[in-house]
Amino acid sequence: MEDMNKFVLVLSGIFVVLIGADLVTDYQKGGTGTHLILEGLLLLVSGTMFVAGLKQLTEARQEIKSLQVDVERLHEEKDKWKGETQQLLAGLSVKIESQFKHWKLTQAETEVGFLLLKGFSLKEIADIRNTKLKTVQQQSQSIYQKTKLGSRSELAAFFLEDLLPGDNSAH
Repeated sequence: MEDMNKFVLVLSGIFVVLIGADLVTDYQKGGTGTHLILEGLLLLVSGTMFVAGLKQLTEARQEIKSLQVDVERLHEEKDKWKGETQQLLAGLSVKIESQFKHWKLTQAETEVGFLLLKGFSLKEIADIRNTKLKTVQQQSQSIYQKTKLGSRSELAAFFLEDLLPGDNSAH
């Protein structure tokens, strides 16, 4: 699109130059007043259109530069946010693993516990770990017994309760 705009602008500039040259030539050869006035008006209109096109092109380039700066700033903010989030999530993972150790979960139960917290179904966990569904069911039941929590939602709530803003009226 910008190439097309440049092409039209160049043609417009050539048109202005040609009309101007024709006007000067006609004047030097003693052209009639009406003919010179019409060519002068055509020169004025085409010159105005050329200047307006240049102005639009300049404004468009400035807008593009501004948008590029905005996009770069957003990328920097996104990268910063991702970095901070990664640090927080890494810290949370360490705390969760520490709590799993406190509950004396086996390595297999710890892996299942993390997958439960991530929201995977028992079937998905069995597929991910290349084990039988019955094994994952037994491991999840063992997790709930050792933690004295009744379900996946209670397990998730144990870790999320203090991370999320609370309702003061509920206490």
